[in-house]
Amino acid sequence: MRYVEVRATKGSFEVYLHMVEDVGSESFLDLGTFPPFDPDDEASEFGLLLGVAEEPLAALQVAEQRTGAERGRWVNEDVVQDEYGDFVRAGRPAGISADGRRWPNVPDAV
Repeated sequence: MRYVEVRATKGSFEVYLHMVEDVGSESFLDLGTFPPFDPDDEASEFGLLLGVAEEPLAALQVAEQRTGAERGRWVNEDVVQDEYGDFVRAGRPAGISADGRRWPNVPDAV
């Protein structure tokens, strides 16, 4: 499973791609504790840094360009577990999210 994070740092915003094993269930939704997809790659445990931007909007643009992220689908960190829970309850549909929207087409850059 992949998800993108924009993290505020001193004076800038970092964009990370996280790739973790989908080990969740309806009673286990904490994406931050899922094991990395590639356990032999220490960097993947903390996410792959895709870029740094000085402004929040520029960070969203980095995420969109590098991962296919869609601006209308961003959620706060505390909400991502709810979104993942919807995905699990919907039976982990391939190609389409629980709300019926297609998954983004991820460019080859990632």
